Amino acid sequence: MTEFMQSNIEREMAVYGYDSLVKSHCRMCHGGCGVLIYLKDKKIAKIAGDPDCPINHGSLCSKGLASAQMAYHPDRLTFPVKRIGAKGSGRWARISWDEALDTIAERILDYKSRFGAESIVMGYGTGRENEAAIYRFANLLGSPNVLTAGHFCYGPRIATSIITCGTNPIVDYEHHPKCIMVWGNNVVISNPDCYKGEPFSNSVKKGAKLIAVDPRLTRIAARSEIWLPLRPGTDAALALGMLHVIITEKLYDHEFVENHVFGWDAFKERVRQYPLDKVEEITWVPSEKIAAAARLFATTKPAAIQWGVAIEQQITCADNDRLLMALMGLTGNIDVPGGQVLFQPPKVRNVGQFGAHRMLTDVQRDKRLGGDRFRMADNFAIINPKCVWDAILEEKPYPVKMLFFISSNPVITRANAREVYRALEKVEFMAVADFFITPTAELADIVLPAATWLEMDYIGDYWKRHGYILPRRKAIQVGECRSDHEMLNDLGRRVGQEAHWWENFEQALDWILEPMNITWQEFKKMDYLRGDVVSQKYKARGFSTPTRKFELYATVLETWGYDPLPRFREPPESPYSTPELCEEFPYILITGRRQPGFFHTENRQVPWLRELHRDPVVEIHPDAAGKEGIEEGQWVYIESPRGRIRQRAKYFSGMDPRIVSAEHGWWFPEKNIPGRGWDESNINILTDNRYETCDPAMGATSVRTLLCRIYPVSESEVSHG
Repeated sequence: MTEFMQSNIEREMAVYGYDSLVKSHCRMCHGGCGVLIYLKDKKIAKIAGDPDCPINHGSLCSKGLASAQMAYHPDRLTFPVKRIGAKGSGRWARISWDEALDTIAERILDYKSRFGAESIVMGYGTGRENEAAIYRFANLLGSPNVLTAGHFCYGPRIATSIITCGTNPIVDYEHHPKCIMVWGNNVVISNPDCYKGEPFSNSVKKGAKLIAVDPRLTRIAARSEIWLPLRPGTDAALALGMLHVIITEKLYDHEFVENHVFGWDAFKERVRQYPLDKVEEITWVPSEKIAAAARLFATTKPAAIQWGVAIEQQITCADNDRLLMALMGLTGNIDVPGGQVLFQPPKVRNVGQFGAHRMLTDVQRDKRLGGDRFRMADNFAIINPKCVWDAILEEKPYPVKMLFFISSNPVITRANAREVYRALEKVEFMAVADFFITPTAELADIVLPAATWLEMDYIGDYWKRHGYILPRRKAIQVGECRSDHEMLNDLGRRVGQEAHWWENFEQALDWILEPMNITWQEFKKMDYLRGDVVSQKYKARGFSTPTRKFELYATVLETWGYDPLPRFREPPESPYSTPELCEEFPYILITGRRQPGFFHTENRQVPWLRELHRDPVVEIHPDAAGKEGIEEGQWVYIESPRGRIRQRAKYFSGMDPRIVSAEHGWWFPEKNIPGRGWDESNINILTDNRYETCDPAMGATSVRTLLCRIYPVSESEVSHG
């Protein structure tokens, strides 16, 4: 910390009477932002960005600024409870931590003895950097079933990058790309995974040329040199069209292709099947704009692709990721400064080691739900959620008797929400750890009070691929709340895993850091650790793939029986794949638009954040609104073949009139009714989770592209709603 910064902090503490300051790292969304937590009378008085943090350089989003409102919210669950009466009754009794963990442990041991460890499913959502501890618990138990968002969020990027080039390629904003192609991502709002909007914005200020691939005219698209407003779900075709230009016009990096690529001839042949006239017909993007974008990206060095989860929530999930990596590699932008770098983490025990994946036996691994269908997901210990619902509702291929969800709200976040709800109603026993009684927690037997990021010591960004780890320092204690790591450490010792857990979780942090010859107490005094940064590592040792090359032709996929080359698949519901359905449901619905204050289903009870966005909003083009008799601000029904919800209409001319764009994650904590309005505006009432609509290798659910109709809610329905 600079002397100037130190003096400013001391001056502010004196003026406002703050008692102390804790430096830590936020986890209100994907995490990593350094913060300064000012305390007064042992309570948080203020949170600000930390200028010394290499992740956010002092910037902080609305979620981080409102963290204390989350921690101190009057509805926060601050002690363990057990349900009284029927599921969803809303009646709870306070219990001790010992009773809660003993009850959960007894159920685990009972189900394991009677039905096998596979009958117990652990689960988490976006996670609170608890992934490694959850997998450790499940693997040591013998359960191959951990239900995550990994089938259609970030997991596909990791899975496909490992088989293509060895690890996830991260944009090197530190060295400012000269061209950035933002593909299915709104980084300045979503701050996704290994990225923050601040370094992206700095590179744009430095003069980076922008290409935006998005059906909507986002602010990024409005600033771009070229905006490619593709038809939703046609990303693979667009990428293949760009590659067609790059290969045909010989704009690729010849040295890289000649010496470091596997499958070049076969890949070229596949790309030849996507000439620009065909791609224009598929994507709705004019061929001249596709060609211009391809030329700009290929000839401006260094260049990088800022990609987002939208490309993964499709039937072409894995191929979308692979094609974007092909664009990175063939243009010579892999592992170069300002391009897409294969960063190395500090030399600590990694997430895979902590997760004890090798301790799961082959016999149990072979029982993973959906493993025989979704082979790539299975290889990375990821399961498709419908496999779990089927195992509960139909007891096939075997019964699932118990669920334990940590930081997850699948009633709102998973496709075909009514099926999810039925499964959670039926399962024999369910435990949930969360900050509040969510619609999912309402169906649980026991709910544990989880700690926020402000209430724990941990190694921040431990799971990411940007090369940093940072100390998250505990600032406060609220009620009896405990971190996920602490509760799993104690639960593991109750179910016979004593040899693999610790007396206290600080010892686990010491174990992670041990290869660096430091302890947690020593790491707490540091700002961060960073792995060695070395460019073009592949020139010395190749890529970490079976062929040691950058695999355009995926040998692992071929072994598993999949097409080793990427291709375009028409979305399961579209004007072209289901024209008869399109007559009844004439609009393409895209879902999942991000809002600055929310993180999926979270924060709708946090005052500062809910004030930013009171109601769920669906965007509709003014021309379409006029056709359907919809006025701006009016409540409207959005209906698909699966069901109907309502959101408030907002005119938006920055997209094709055949598209509507709805928000996800909606429930209403303020409603004192069973379910808290879980089915009123929840977009996953409309989404489909049938296996044949999922990505065949990764199991990604196609929730971003479906067909719908939209029409006004009557005045009488609004008044009674």
